[in-house]
Amino acid sequence: MGRALATAFAAAGHPTTVWNRTPGKGNDLDATTAATAAEAITASPLVVVCVLNYQAVRAVLEPDALKGRTLVNLTGGSPAQAREMAAWAAEHGVDYLDGVLLNGVVGGPEAALLYSGPEDVYRAHRATLSALGEHGTHVGADPGRAAGFNVSLLDLFWTSMFGVVHAFRLAAAEHITPAELAGHAKVMAGLLPGLVDVVAEHVAADHFPGDASTLVSAAAILDDVIDTVRANGLDDGVLSAGRAAVRRAIDAGHGSAGFSRLAVP
Repeated sequence: MGRALATAFAAAGHPTTVWNRTPGKGNDLDATTAATAAEAITASPLVVVCVLNYQAVRAVLEPDALKGRTLVNLTGGSPAQAREMAAWAAEHGVDYLDGVLLNGVVGGPEAALLYSGPEDVYRAHRATLSALGEHGTHVGADPGRAAGFNVSLLDLFWTSMFGVVHAFRLAAAEHITPAELAGHAKVMAGLLPGLVDVVAEHVAADHFPGDASTLVSAAAILDDVIDTVRANGLDDGVLSAGRAAVRRAIDAGHGSAGFSRLAVP
């Protein structure tokens, strides 16, 4: 990802200095290659870092070199890690923005980036950061907010992906080939964008109508699926956790509400 970031900055005409923990890895870029991280940091008032994790960020950065500069951290992590990193930066006199690349695309109209941290810091560097994506968005002063968006969306993605692979395992157990299932799976998945809008509307209104389907009916359907999963000797952990959430909601008196009721405590 560091290569893509440096390429985007250089393509936008920004003088760019790079450093990589693997010597020589950035020699072919249209950028100046620094011998040390400190040398790369002191080359510009804006420092962008994207490494494996926040522990690696701390290992790479040198506080003395960073002092008085702005650090933009595009390393993925948790909201708590982002807030801790912001506190560390403040202790060392460093302006800090935490950012995420939502879709892994850098540069151009398809790139989607979120930034959080002081708005004045974001505004001061927005023009430069636009080289990474035309649709960068500042989502709030809380430095953990961009990561909060990211982990929420990754929750959606990975839960969905576990559902995809589990569906193919269950289909195989029922002697259904991947080619037979795939088209129908895409039709089913096509319902999700509309349901995202429905859930958002219900949560915003704090109203969860069960006119289309209730939690009681969802429980009955889930029981059939889980029984089939168990009969085929497959792992039912994710589905059973969901079924337990439905049961708790029904026991709390929400059986006639829609499935979106599970989106609130």
